[in-house]
Amino acid sequence: MREGWQEFLPGPKPGNREQRVHVDAPDAAILVADSIYAFGLDSISSIDEIVLLCIGTDRSTGDSLGPLVGTRMTERSSVGFTVLGTLDNPVHATNLSETMEWVRRQYANPFVIAVDASLGRTESVGYITIGKGSLRPGAGVNKSLPAVGNVFVTGVVNVGGFMEYLVLQNTRLSLVFRMAGVVAQGIAQGISSLVSRHPATYSHS
Repeated sequence: MREGWQEFLPGPKPGNREQRVHVDAPDAAILVADSIYAFGLDSISSIDEIVLLCIGTDRSTGDSLGPLVGTRMTERSSVGFTVLGTLDNPVHATNLSETMEWVRRQYANPFVIAVDASLGRTESVGYITIGKGSLRPGAGVNKSLPAVGNVFVTGVVNVGGFMEYLVLQNTRLSLVFRMAGVVAQGIAQGISSLVSRHPATYSHS
């Protein structure tokens, strides 16, 4: 176990708005699930849909975390959520606003879980962050996009600060693929726990 993992397991603690875990930690998917459940618990009784918004593109290895997660989630037989953003139909900078407008038209009170890749410091590469609140996609590559999500899940796939587009293009698929598996498993378990906690009030048909 890599030093520093223990401080993030288990979680989240009451009052925490953000949790972090390394992709290779033995209980990484469990922490993602626990965090999704904890951060969504106060909203689940009043929403009309859980929307998994997976942001990114299959044209860039580093930016494919969201679409990989979305594709993995569509392959699951579980019900209780809508997936937007897959390898075949990605949600990215050019259609994000349009996608969110569609969500607003479809649902009166959606609960949006936003997933996106990010760049960070060398020591942060490989870490997954789950937080309560929205994320701003494209901030790491100087794009101005609307903040999205009631809960966010981000994965640091490479080092930021210089030539970000080139860095994303040259990110190792191995890391992104492992991260997508952990995130998808954790989100699926977290959503399942939320839905089973409020089967009568959650109106997904």
